[in-house]
Amino acid sequence: MSIAAVEVQPLAVDVACSHDALNVDLADGRKISVPLHWFPRLESASHGDRKSWELIGGGLGIHWDALDEDISVESLLRLR
Repeated sequence: MSIAAVEVQPLAVDVACSHDALNVDLADGRKISVPLHWFPRLESASHGDRKSWELIGGGLGIHWDALDEDISVESLLRLR
């Protein structure tokens, strides 16, 4: 019997920032929550600027134009 490994590309579908966390919902049902202090520009941004995000690369990353911040979903899944 053989086991096949399937390569799955994690894609974001929704993003939210609380006062202390960046929360990302993935297309496969997983949810990621990381400390906001990992991203100083997001941490110091206004609530309105944090809400003004867009998905890039079909969900491979998240972009905040006003903050000049880009975060890849893959980087969120790696240990820091």
